[in-house]
Amino acid sequence: MPHTQQRDPHTAQQGVDVVQLDHHAVYTTDRGLSAEFIAAVLGLEVGAPFGPFLPVDLGNGVTLDYYELRDEPVQSQHYAFLVPDAQFGTMIARLEALGVTYYADPHHTEPGRINRLFGGRGAYFEDPDGHNMEIMTRPYARPR
Repeated sequence: MPHTQQRDPHTAQQGVDVVQLDHHAVYTTDRGLSAEFIAAVLGLEVGAPFGPFLPVDLGNGVTLDYYELRDEPVQSQHYAFLVPDAQFGTMIARLEALGVTYYADPHHTEPGRINRLFGGRGAYFEDPDGHNMEIMTRPYARPR
C-alpha cells in the first residue's frame, strides 16, 4: 500500500493471502533528485514526504522510498521495472531527453541499444547515484 495514501483499517486488519512487496528503501545522496529522476523516466509522480522517505508509487501497491545516506557512500543496487510495451519507446525518449545513456546489457557495453529478451524490449541505465536501473516489457522466463 503506498505511503502517500491512508490505509483502510478494515483491509489492514484482514492482511493478505500471499507474500507481497510493499515498499523498498532506495539509498541516495539526494532523495529529491533521485526520486524525481525515476519518476520522470517512468512517467510517475513523487509523493509527499513520509518521515525521512520520499516515495514514488509504482502503481501496483509498491513504493520506492528514497532515503538519503549522509555519512556513508551509496552502494549500487539493481532495480528492474516491468513496463507496458506501449510506454517503452516514450521512456527511451525521456532518457534521451535527459541526456542519459541507455544500454542493451546490464554491464553497459552496448550504448544506445535495447535488448529483445523473452520476446520483449529492455534497456539498462544509471540513476544519479549509480543504481543500475532496468526497464523491460516482458518478465524473465525463469525455470520452475
